[in-house]
Amino acid sequence: MDARDAEKQAAAEAAVAHIEDDMTVGLGTGSTVGFFLLALARRKPSVRCVATSSGTETRAAALGIAVESFGGTLDRLDLAVDGADQVADDLWLVKGGGGAHTRERIVAAAAARFVVIASSDKLVERVGPPVPLELLRFGLSATLRRLADLGPVEVREAPATPDGGVLADYRGPVEDPAVLAAALGAVPGVVDHGLFPPTLVSSVLVGRADGTVRTITERNGKAT
Repeated sequence: MDARDAEKQAAAEAAVAHIEDDMTVGLGTGSTVGFFLLALARRKPSVRCVATSSGTETRAAALGIAVESFGGTLDRLDLAVDGADQVADDLWLVKGGGGAHTRERIVAAAAARFVVIASSDKLVERVGPPVPLELLRFGLSATLRRLADLGPVEVREAPATPDGGVLADYRGPVEDPAVLAAALGAVPGVVDHGLFPPTLVSSVLVGRADGTVRTITERNGKAT
């Protein structure tokens, strides 16, 4: 196992320590979450889980982790665990490299606690491009024209999202993530973007290669 994988595993193991029997748990998407699924399967708690992507659902099922649809009477979660592409000093996140950021935001917002697991290479001073976007296919050219007023956007050569959306990446400047998040969200045809605010984050667990973990939380607007 290389150093990055060791860091991911350490963060994942630390996140599993937050799991208790009878919890409802949101499962994120990505390679770091893969380590979390393995750790969860080894512990085998009695939990109800929802997944943010078909890939996560398939892998969880293969490990014996029961996953149910996120709907009906299940509308709140005790905990959501997910990775991130970037974690800034002020706890702004960039997510969506795997294209599941819309569902990831829904799950994170529905959870009483949202725990981010990451390797050290995901830490940045400030978030920057690319910022993933999910766009409606309907009126796509008109949406891209309006987005061009904010900065360059590239459509990915990638399969559609789980909900049929088109994936793209905003590659312009990110001077103020809150301002950009509002501007991107205001463009008709944008389903969601990958800028996640600090207010959504309960804690970030950053793994170290030696198996220890650094825990980052936001208190009074500062990461500690």
